[in-house]
Amino acid sequence: METLTDLYARLVAAGDLTADPAQEAALPEFERIRAGLAAPPPKRGFFRKAVPEMVKGLYLWGGVGRGKSMLMDMFVDSLSVPARRVHFHAFMQEIHAGMHAARAKGVDDAILPVAKAVSDEVRLLAFDEMQITDITDAMIVGRLFEQLFAAGVVVVTTSNRVPDDLYKNGLNRQLFLPFIDLLKERMAVHELASPTDYRQNRLTGEKVYFAPADSAAREAINGIWTDLTGGKQQALTLMVQGREVVLPRYWNGVARATFYDLCGRMLGPADYLSLAEALRVLVLEDIPRLSRNNFNEAKRFVTLIDALYEAKVRVIASAAAEPEMLYVEGTGAFEFERTASRLREMQSEDWGA
Repeated sequence: METLTDLYARLVAAGDLTADPAQEAALPEFERIRAGLAAPPPKRGFFRKAVPEMVKGLYLWGGVGRGKSMLMDMFVDSLSVPARRVHFHAFMQEIHAGMHAARAKGVDDAILPVAKAVSDEVRLLAFDEMQITDITDAMIVGRLFEQLFAAGVVVVTTSNRVPDDLYKNGLNRQLFLPFIDLLKERMAVHELASPTDYRQNRLTGEKVYFAPADSAAREAINGIWTDLTGGKQQALTLMVQGREVVLPRYWNGVARATFYDLCGRMLGPADYLSLAEALRVLVLEDIPRLSRNNFNEAKRFVTLIDALYEAKVRVIASAAAEPEMLYVEGTGAFEFERTASRLREMQSEDWGA
């Protein structure tokens, strides 16, 4: 069987990847897990069911665009055991829905049937972008992961944060600390310390703001989207103050939406802050001219850009006009000058680096 190191070398030789010592240093951890999952379970007696030997998982953390998700995808695709790769936010939404359904049936401890349903389906869970920002998630994940680990589920996750920084400064964080200890006990912690941001480099020299928003702009954006996501996508659902904010097109920190998806709906600062925290790149299409006729949408757009700017999210956009000509008259035009300036600044090659 081809090892992951051999597969990586083959992809480098074919020109599909650029050799990166930091990425190569993480491969033995993935190979260790793959070998452990492939080993047959230990034999038990006649009256005891054989259970899988415990395989220590992996918590792979590091800066954005370093190749964490790419390595995890390569690893998951190589497995011969039941495995699932899912964004952490999306997984937690499924857990909340499952617990709600269990409670509706009168189940006292709703985590137990939900965890069992997961462990019955997979041997390995691969989470992309683990981050805990919601107190409800913070209170659930500890017992949930205890049940998954007890059932023999192996967890691999990527994150931009070291485990000790999860849910940092969160409400009642002291109740969350045992979960961090559990992660470090059941998962190897490995930093992917590459100096190169490959996602940012993909956009170096690329035009990222297209006006007008015509067929040529859409064709160019389609090419950028395919390059950033490899043609893959899934929905991402964020829970914000009890509401769902859905991005139907998402992959590995990159999302694609229209102006009206994000600014034509009743979204507010908390929603945009959550989006900015979850994303590294936003493709925002069909920004119209702004005026008193769409004043509310314009206000939301200003709030969205402010959130993305502060979070250093890369924005690729198509619009009816250049930033300075989007909002030229009516109430709010003067205040929009700052937004136009930020949109112009966010087009620079080193933005978000």
